[in-house]
Amino acid sequence: MEEIGLPTLTSEQIEELCEVAERAARRYIRSKTSTKQVSTLNITIDTEGTKPVTVNVDVELDLLPGKKSHDAKKLTEEATQQAFASIEEYLRKIACKSKR
Repeated sequence: MEEIGLPTLTSEQIEELCEVAERAARRYIRSKTSTKQVSTLNITIDTEGTKPVTVNVDVELDLLPGKKSHDAKKLTEEATQQAFASIEEYLRKIACKSKR
Protein backbone atom coordinates (compact mmCIF):
# COMPACT_ATOMS: atom_id res chain seq x y z
CA MET A 1 0.00 0.00 0.00
CA GLU A 2 1.22 3.49 -0.71
CA GLU A 3 2.07 6.07 1.95
CA ILE A 4 -0.99 8.24 2.64
CA GLY A 5 0.24 10.29 5.59
CA LEU A 6 -1.58 8.68 8.47
CA PRO A 7 -1.49 9.85 12.05
CA THR A 8 -0.88 7.33 14.84
CA LEU A 9 -4.08 5.28 15.08
CA THR A 10 -6.02 5.02 18.32
CA SER A 11 -7.25 1.66 19.60
CA GLU A 12 -10.80 2.72 18.64
CA GLN A 13 -9.69 3.47 15.08
CA ILE A 14 -7.92 0.13 14.81
CA GLU A 15 -11.01 -1.66 16.09
CA GLU A 16 -13.19 0.20 13.58
CA LEU A 17 -10.71 -0.58 10.79
CA CYS A 18 -11.02 -4.30 11.56
CA GLU A 19 -14.82 -4.08 11.61
CA VAL A 20 -14.89 -2.22 8.28
CA ALA A 21 -12.67 -4.86 6.66
CA GLU A 22 -14.67 -7.78 8.03
CA ARG A 23 -17.97 -6.24 6.91
CA ALA A 24 -16.60 -5.69 3.41
CA ALA A 25 -15.42 -9.30 3.09
CA ARG A 26 -18.71 -10.70 4.42
CA ARG A 27 -20.76 -8.39 2.17
CA TYR A 28 -18.77 -9.56 -0.84
CA ILE A 29 -19.24 -13.27 -0.06
CA ARG A 30 -22.99 -12.72 0.51
CA SER A 31 -23.27 -10.86 -2.80
CA LYS A 32 -21.76 -13.79 -4.70
CA THR A 33 -23.32 -16.82 -3.05
CA SER A 34 -26.31 -17.81 -0.98
CA THR A 35 -25.76 -18.19 2.75
CA LYS A 36 -27.35 -21.64 2.35
CA GLN A 37 -24.32 -22.69 0.28
CA VAL A 38 -21.80 -21.63 2.92
CA SER A 39 -20.74 -24.29 5.40
CA THR A 40 -17.86 -22.28 6.93
CA LEU A 41 -17.02 -18.59 6.80
CA ASN A 42 -14.31 -17.30 9.09
CA ILE A 43 -12.81 -13.86 8.63
CA THR A 44 -9.82 -12.81 10.71
CA ILE A 45 -8.36 -9.32 10.65
CA ASP A 46 -5.08 -8.86 12.51
CA THR A 47 -3.20 -5.61 12.95
CA GLU A 48 0.30 -4.76 14.12
CA GLY A 49 1.46 -1.35 15.18
CA THR A 50 -0.27 2.00 15.05
CA LYS A 51 2.07 3.99 12.81
CA PRO A 52 2.58 2.39 10.43
CA VAL A 53 -0.21 -0.10 10.83
CA THR A 54 0.16 -3.52 9.22
CA VAL A 55 -3.08 -5.35 8.47
CA ASN A 56 -3.46 -9.05 7.68
CA VAL A 57 -6.74 -10.40 6.32
CA ASP A 58 -7.56 -14.10 6.34
CA VAL A 59 -10.80 -15.37 4.80
CA GLU A 60 -11.68 -19.04 5.21
CA LEU A 61 -14.62 -20.25 3.16
CA ASP A 62 -16.04 -23.72 2.64
CA LEU A 63 -19.03 -24.15 0.36
CA LEU A 64 -21.55 -26.96 0.27
CA PRO A 65 -21.79 -28.79 -3.03
CA GLY A 66 -24.76 -27.59 -5.04
CA LYS A 67 -26.24 -26.81 -8.42
CA LYS A 68 -24.79 -23.34 -8.56
CA SER A 69 -21.27 -24.08 -7.47
CA HIS A 70 -18.78 -21.27 -6.94
CA ASP A 71 -15.01 -21.45 -6.68
CA ALA A 72 -14.35 -20.99 -2.94
CA LYS A 73 -10.69 -20.11 -3.47
CA LYS A 74 -11.55 -17.38 -5.97
CA LEU A 75 -14.26 -16.01 -3.67
CA THR A 76 -11.86 -15.85 -0.72
CA GLU A 77 -9.26 -14.03 -2.82
CA GLU A 78 -11.82 -11.53 -4.06
CA ALA A 79 -13.28 -11.04 -0.56
CA THR A 80 -9.77 -10.39 0.73
CA GLN A 81 -9.26 -7.79 -1.99
CA GLN A 82 -12.53 -6.13 -1.02
CA ALA A 83 -11.43 -6.05 2.63
CA PHE A 84 -8.14 -4.37 1.69
CA ALA A 85 -9.95 -1.86 -0.53
CA SER A 86 -12.21 -0.93 2.39
CA ILE A 87 -9.16 -0.65 4.67
CA GLU A 88 -7.47 1.72 2.26
CA GLU A 89 -10.63 3.83 1.94
CA TYR A 90 -11.00 3.98 5.74
CA LEU A 91 -7.35 4.98 6.21
CA ARG A 92 -7.63 7.67 3.54
CA LYS A 93 -10.61 9.17 5.39
CA ILE A 94 -8.61 9.22 8.62
CA ALA A 95 -5.64 10.82 6.84
CA CYS A 96 -7.89 13.53 5.38
CA LYS A 97 -9.46 14.28 8.78
CA SER A 98 -6.05 14.52 10.45
CA LYS A 99 -4.87 17.14 7.93
CA ARG A 100 -7.65 19.56 8.87
